[in-house]
Amino acid sequence: MQAVASIRRGLTIDPAGEEEAPAERFGRLVRESPVVIFARRGCYMAHVMKSLLAAVGAHATVIELEGAAEELAAAEAGGQNAAVPALFVGGAPVGGLEGLMGLHLSGHLVPRLREVGALCV
Repeated sequence: MQAVASIRRGLTIDPAGEEEAPAERFGRLVRESPVVIFARRGCYMAHVMKSLLAAVGAHATVIELEGAAEELAAAEAGGQNAAVPALFVGGAPVGGLEGLMGLHLSGHLVPRLREVGALCV
């Protein structure tokens, strides 16, 4: 697994070289960064999600998933009926692209990003 976008303060991929179970790793990464997207490499929906977040002034940490076990762990971290790409804001699952668009169109995205300290502007 590798972090692609901006690496936030305190974000660690493998703490002290220890091997973590995928579920533990995803939980830790979600806690360490205010906005996290888990996605497959080259996922166009994740690209749209990053673009929308950047347009409002937030930059997501994007974690590219490698293999079925990591995809399953990321989807499970997102809760019931979650899929990849999966977005987390302030540690809470938002869902995929539809969840992000719903948050944005309802006018709740920017206030939520401010609340978790994710806005750059």
